[in-house]
Amino acid sequence: MTVQARRHSAAYKAPSPYNSRDTDIEKQPTIGRHTYHHRSDNPDSDDESLDDNNVAVSYPPPIVAGGSLRRPQTGLGFRVPQRIMRWLCFALFLALVLFIFTLFRFTISSSVSQVAVDLPKVGVSAPKPPQWESFPFLSRYEGGITSLVSRAENVPEYPGDGSEDMAMQTERVDEQKEQEQNADKVAKVAKRGLKPNMLSNVFNPYPDYNSPEYIARFGEKRECFLNVENTLRVPSIQSYPGIPKGFPDPVIGSNTMLGIRDDMCFDRFGRLGPYGLGYGAKKGGIGAGMEGHRDGADRVWEDVPPVDFRQVDWAAAQHRCHAANRHRFNELPEPRLNRFVSMPVGTPKIEIPPAAEDTRQEPPKVGSERLPRTAVVIRTWHDFNYTPEDIMYMRSIVTELSLMSGGEYTVHFLVHVKDTNLQIWSDDETYQRVLNDALPEEFRGMATLWSEPQMSIMYPGLEETLTRGLPIHGVYRSTYMPMQYFAFQHPEYDYFWNWEMDARYTGHWYHFFEKVGQWAKQQPRKGLWERNARFYVPSVHGSWEDFRQMVRVQTEVGTNSVNNMWSAIKDEADGKTRSVLHQQGDKSIWGPERPDEQDIFEVEGEGIPPTSMDKDQYQWGVGEEADLVVFNPLYDPEGTTWLLRDDVTGYNKEKGFPPRRTAIITASRISRKLLTTMHRECSLKRHSMFSEMWPATTALHHGFKAVFVPHAVYVDRRWPTRYLESVFNAGRNGASGGARTSIFGDGEHNFRGTTWFYSAGFSPNIWRRWLGLRVDNDGGEQQELAGEGRMCLPPMLLHPVKEVNMVIDDGVQAQDM
Repeated sequence: MTVQARRHSAAYKAPSPYNSRDTDIEKQPTIGRHTYHHRSDNPDSDDESLDDNNVAVSYPPPIVAGGSLRRPQTGLGFRVPQRIMRWLCFALFLALVLFIFTLFRFTISSSVSQVAVDLPKVGVSAPKPPQWESFPFLSRYEGGITSLVSRAENVPEYPGDGSEDMAMQTERVDEQKEQEQNADKVAKVAKRGLKPNMLSNVFNPYPDYNSPEYIARFGEKRECFLNVENTLRVPSIQSYPGIPKGFPDPVIGSNTMLGIRDDMCFDRFGRLGPYGLGYGAKKGGIGAGMEGHRDGADRVWEDVPPVDFRQVDWAAAQHRCHAANRHRFNELPEPRLNRFVSMPVGTPKIEIPPAAEDTRQEPPKVGSERLPRTAVVIRTWHDFNYTPEDIMYMRSIVTELSLMSGGEYTVHFLVHVKDTNLQIWSDDETYQRVLNDALPEEFRGMATLWSEPQMSIMYPGLEETLTRGLPIHGVYRSTYMPMQYFAFQHPEYDYFWNWEMDARYTGHWYHFFEKVGQWAKQQPRKGLWERNARFYVPSVHGSWEDFRQMVRVQTEVGTNSVNNMWSAIKDEADGKTRSVLHQQGDKSIWGPERPDEQDIFEVEGEGIPPTSMDKDQYQWGVGEEADLVVFNPLYDPEGTTWLLRDDVTGYNKEKGFPPRRTAIITASRISRKLLTTMHRECSLKRHSMFSEMWPATTALHHGFKAVFVPHAVYVDRRWPTRYLESVFNAGRNGASGGARTSIFGDGEHNFRGTTWFYSAGFSPNIWRRWLGLRVDNDGGEQQELAGEGRMCLPPMLLHPVKEVNMVIDDGVQAQDM
């Protein structure tokens, strides 16, 4: 065994470069590197084989006393072994993969929706509201019965002559409102003792049935009652002989020109009191109208007491009325046999049931002429929700048109069964149940059911284009199909009013229907289609004769307007500016306007002119009953932006669409001749068009007489009248249609402030306020009691009026009045 020799002590005493505190170590010569010996892990190695020299140099220099030995420099950190580092990297990689996978899975499973972010638009401003919305509202529509003046003394708030500047108009309206507000502040106490400054009177628009002249011509008219005992009458409606001070005039059309009395107004009790308004449910009324201003309301029941409508059977009353007055009309034709339902063997003879026996002893006097029979067909559906206000409307229609006229009109309800799962045609019990539930109990027996599958059987083979995704036999595209079939099954009627549940009239129904029919009857054929295509604005056009001459000039010469399809730039050869437009008129319609040759379907009684148009002196057509009467212009849809202008079925379109005319809103009077022609065109030629085009276009193709009646239309704002006329007659050559600038289509928003259009907003508002309801902070009980009393309106035709919810006193918790 080798033993290491111990070093001499002198070795420890030798001077060392590390023992002096004053020595700058960094300036000393480089110290030789020491070799450190580590024990080898190799078992084959032999440390004892090392020599002494190696052993000696393997030890570091000794530390002398009092000296400071500098320790050798080592690495900055601990070096992780490679095996551990590999595992750490693998774990980090695995964590990243799991994180990415988790994010990807949540992205797929979660619902991703786009978030609308409003980006700033550079150079593009928001669309401006329509011009009419900037016009100020009129205020005198809400005038009450304490401010009535005669029509001759009235200074209307609107329309004026249309020449005033809009700024001056606005300033005048603001001053008027300020004066009214000051007056309200002075008289702040509610005026609950408001008395009308005029007394209401019975309004009777019927002919003098008792005059010798009438009896000699049409026979004796027998009075009709609500009960079998002939004792129960309906009170007559009442009107006031004036209008509220400052009440506006209609801006479109004219009641006076039609012969409708416009020098009076109706309050809600005088108009609807006979039909249940103003007294409680325990007395047979509807239980509404118990609040608000009621001074003078009881006059409507002074002569005839209120009716208890809980015991009324309208179908039976109407049948008794017709039976008592059957001598005034033509004999009923033999009723049609419904072969589709009965499937008879051969052609059995139908026995006409005998008429009900008249209890009177003396036979009625018979006149020299017979009155036409007219059906008023009100369109509804099987699950319609009838409000008390709807029921009053239905009562007024039956009473004023049928009972009080002695059966001149017969009211029917044409009920659309929308649910095709109801097997009304194959099960009698289902049919009767749906029929009974389709109308309120008091009107049962007056309904006729129909369905769209039924129409597809009646009119098979029609081309199915699915316009707007709707079927050709649907009620939207073919509203008149059930009317055609109804007329086919009821040959006893000469005329049919296609009426709607959302139409209202502040005046008397008989007065309106009769005057409209008489005015249409007196219209000459010459220039009729051209006048039909325009709105009549009296404050701009002047008298009706002035309007007629203006239409003639516009048609013959044309108008210098970009709305004229014939306007074009002139040639440079004429020496004038190329941008100047030239005028060219339109061809006047004289007689039938035929479609393509293969689509012509001639029928009996077509309107063939007796002479040329130049030789006619506005005589042809005068005294001729109109086959079609409508309440909006009969305009040309070609070139307009109306969405349904191309809904034409079964016609040859190789050379373009056939000539067409349209009247928006299907409320109309149609003759049997026109409905029969529509029925035959549809069934034999497979022709049809969209609902509002079909009757007018059929009349155009066959030369039938069609008339647009310019009834009174009101607006809720102060339109400049010339601007209004230019908007409503913005079509070709001063008409309402025939150009992209037509109001029908993109411009229909201009109707929102009117009283007659399918999208009108003023009509339901003014009707509700007239009933005493508060709408948009106007009207209502407080305003009536603190102001001029309840509203009073002249005769106004309104559409649409839907779902009027009134305050009802059912008599359970309150005492009847």
